[in-house]
Amino acid sequence: MKKRIHQIELFMKYPNEVQEEWFEQLISGAESTEWGRKYQYKSIENLNQFKERVPIQNYDTLKPYIERMLLGEKNVLWPSEIRWFAKSSGTTNDRSKFIPVSEEALEECHFKGGKDLLTIYFNNRPNARMFTGKILTLGGSHQVSQLSAETSFGDLSAVIMKNLPLWAEFHRTPDLDIALLENFEEKIEKIAYATKDVNVTSISGVPTWNLVLFKRILEITGKKNLLEVWPNLEMYFHGAVNFTPYREQFKNLIPSDEMYYLENYNASEGFFGIQDTKEPGDMLLMLDYGIFYEFLPLEHLHDENPTTLTLDEVELDKNYALIITTNAGLWRYMIGDTIKFSSLSPFRIQVTGRTKHFINAFGEEVIIDNAERALEEACHQTGAIIREYTAAPVYFNGDQCGAHEWIIEFEKKPAEFERFVDLLDETLRRINSDYDAKRFKDLALRRPIVRRAPEGTFFNWMKEKGKLGGQHKVPRLANNREYVDAILKIMEPVG
Repeated sequence: MKKRIHQIELFMKYPNEVQEEWFEQLISGAESTEWGRKYQYKSIENLNQFKERVPIQNYDTLKPYIERMLLGEKNVLWPSEIRWFAKSSGTTNDRSKFIPVSEEALEECHFKGGKDLLTIYFNNRPNARMFTGKILTLGGSHQVSQLSAETSFGDLSAVIMKNLPLWAEFHRTPDLDIALLENFEEKIEKIAYATKDVNVTSISGVPTWNLVLFKRILEITGKKNLLEVWPNLEMYFHGAVNFTPYREQFKNLIPSDEMYYLENYNASEGFFGIQDTKEPGDMLLMLDYGIFYEFLPLEHLHDENPTTLTLDEVELDKNYALIITTNAGLWRYMIGDTIKFSSLSPFRIQVTGRTKHFINAFGEEVIIDNAERALEEACHQTGAIIREYTAAPVYFNGDQCGAHEWIIEFEKKPAEFERFVDLLDETLRRINSDYDAKRFKDLALRRPIVRRAPEGTFFNWMKEKGKLGGQHKVPRLANNREYVDAILKIMEPVG
């Protein structure tokens, strides 16, 4: 770990040199792939040539290549054999997307990130006793793809757990046969009983699901808080969603000033950042994980051929769309996240949102396309016409799970309002697998709350903000309650 801290300090000191070295390795490594031949990687001499030849990509543009890889075809986007794909959703046109995970990405990126979490933690807290007990990991499920006997797919957490080295598996709980169960309700129940008497010293997972597990463990044990169940608990590794709304709930469940919270930025596409200081919010951008970074200023997001920036060109507190080139064959890939730099020496980042409006308070990744399609179906079935709408999350409160709160101003009200709400919910579940998972038996999300706004509500709100006419638009989805709470204040109590 001490050796690794020295390596981290090196890329903090020489960030541009480390990134340039990885760029050259990635280009030369993929020269003989179909993609490398298409864009003549052999003759690429510098980054400018790479940018000129290779357009910025998204999942839809790479999908035809990925579909062939899912069927077992080799040397398409990346030279080594790719047998695993991380399954996630949130794309505009697909219920799920499949991100290639190469052996190099597993070893040099995802596993390295996991080890660095431990390295940074022990460096910041030399007296930590985490290894005297077990780390409780709450991940997803995996399954063998029906497209090819050679390829498997699953949630990223499941892909990682399925491939963990023996030393890591020794320190983890529960057993894999429980951790990888596909039925989430059954998994929570079995994990609760399997771990309640284990010496758990650290926990890793998405806050939404961890809260469900914690509450079940307290129900089973009759304890008041988690420290009565696991007295040696000292660390929580978290990521995927904004932790701020959950912080107070965790403090109530783990009432100790010594509890350490460490955030990471790990997506299906790669492991990008780790909180390297005690203060929450900032994460060190990890520069030696086989990923080359570009940053697209948000004001140029919709330009025809937008100019991207490298690390030596970025500015503080400015929003950028994150674009990555990786050792799993993602070339100039826009992952959809937006970040800003809170420090340039070293490079520390904060995740600020998505390139499109969205709700992802519980890992559900509802995007505007999902919302529009669900509302269209609900209107079609109930004869309703919508004038304006917006939606935002309702966070966990005590024993009550979260929800989405919609404010809708109808031009024509639905013939059956409750059926409208059900249709909205059912359509979202059908078209978005992550939303459907969070809605399962109301474990994380309950039925949507829909408020009917009086005529003129949105007009008056926009007028108050000085945003009538022109290019001003009502924000459709937000990951916080700023807009919804402001609109509710000017609404009459009509439900």
